[in-house]
Amino acid sequence: MNRPLVAVLSGAGISTDSGIPDYRGPEGLWRKDPEAEKLVTYEYYMGDPEIRRRAWLMRRESGALGAEPNAAHRAVAELERAGVPVRVLTQNVDGLHQLAGMPERKVLELHGTARSVVCTGCHARGPMEDALARVDAGEDDPDCRACGGILKPTTVMFGERLDPVVLGQAAAIAKACQVFIAVGSSLQVHPAAGLAGVAADHGARLVIVNAEPTPYDERADEVIREPIGTALPELLRRIGAGSWYVP
Repeated sequence: MNRPLVAVLSGAGISTDSGIPDYRGPEGLWRKDPEAEKLVTYEYYMGDPEIRRRAWLMRRESGALGAEPNAAHRAVAELERAGVPVRVLTQNVDGLHQLAGMPERKVLELHGTARSVVCTGCHARGPMEDALARVDAGEDDPDCRACGGILKPTTVMFGERLDPVVLGQAAAIAKACQVFIAVGSSLQVHPAAGLAGVAADHGARLVIVNAEPTPYDERADEVIREPIGTALPELLRRIGAGSWYVP
């Protein structure tokens, strides 16, 4: 039996069952507090110490580093362990796909990772846990210990470009895959969202698993509105059983 190459583009919706809120859904962060978007916008972050202080408090209070993978993350990893070629292209920065058991080399983090920090001056890197420990100890805007520069998460903030190498690898996977699953993504943030169109253009079966409509629904072979925590494992079981082409 031929095993299809399965690409999974995951957005914030896949991690809500792990206690990490999404951004644009009905209860999303940006809808509840539009000002919060400034905390992850490069221009504001770099230019306003108060924005940075609020951002560090948000990171400390979110508890995201303590989140655990949920059934959807585990189902993706289980499909890979079952011998199906799987590649994860994730818009998330939480690292939960890797914690669920996906090999690091098979996960492309399009928007970086929140599990480490980088100096915007000398580009030194370190664990986010260490920076948050400094916040806990009373530093409201911890700087780089190597050069005194501004620290930020190794995430792609609004106003920053995605890593062209990572994006190029993701585009190659989208072109090569037979099945492309967009799960928990509004498919509104480009260029990552455009990968769904790239896959469809190159003949992949496009499946969208998301609570709300997306701009790519009309191009999809299948649209699933059921809760991700149950719908995605069921879909991946079908793929693992070789019936991936059955709607």
